[in-house]
This record gives sequence, C-alpha cells and structure tokens, in this order.
Amino acid sequence: MANPFCHMELDTTDPTKAKTFYSSLFDWKITDSDMGGGMIYSTFKPEDGPGGGMMQHPMPGAPSLWLPYVLVDDIKAATQKAVSLGATLIKDTTEVPNMGWFSIFSDPTGAFLGLWENKK
Repeated sequence: MANPFCHMELDTTDPTKAKTFYSSLFDWKITDSDMGGGMIYSTFKPEDGPGGGMMQHPMPGAPSLWLPYVLVDDIKAATQKAVSLGATLIKDTTEVPNMGWFSIFSDPTGAFLGLWENKK
C-alpha cells in the first residue's frame, strides 16, 4: 500500500500516567529519550504494525490525543497538496535531526493527521 500509516503519537497531559497505562495494558516496552531542553520523548514498538511515541502535549491546555502519521516520499509536496485540497496547516514541515521531517494538518472535516518523510 502506498502511503501507509507509519507512526502513532500520543500528545498527553500526563506522560507518566500514560506510560504506566499503556505499558500495563499492552505490555509495550517504552524507552525514554532526552531530546534536550527538558523534553522527553518516549517510544514503543509492538511486534506488528507501526510503533509510536508519547510526549508532554506541546500545546498547553489542549486535551490528550493520538495523532497518526502517514509516510510520504516528499514532505513539502504532500503538505502543499493537502493545503491545496482544503487542509488547514497546523505545523509546517519540521526536521527531526537525523531521522526525517514531519508536518501536521487538519483535514476539511477537522480531523488531525501528520505526514512523515524518512531521512534518506
């Protein structure tokens, strides 16, 4: 399948509580990584399917939410195409050092979706 879901991310108001809940519920092994500036990104990878991560919600006051990411070949072109089709850009293309790039938009119905391009 072209453009599969590749990553699931939990932006949460309580990372400690979320890690305890999901590791207990699904037996996920969760690994914390210090991203600098006080940010901890916690990753997990089940045996099948895409893995994901958890972090303190970057938007204060916003509710916890899961955000799926879709793999694309050209992040800038895919982001521009989404906007041309009626999406509202939430986060423009941003690099994750040594890994790739992401962007986030809401579709014309208001649903949020992330795009991801791996670093080649």
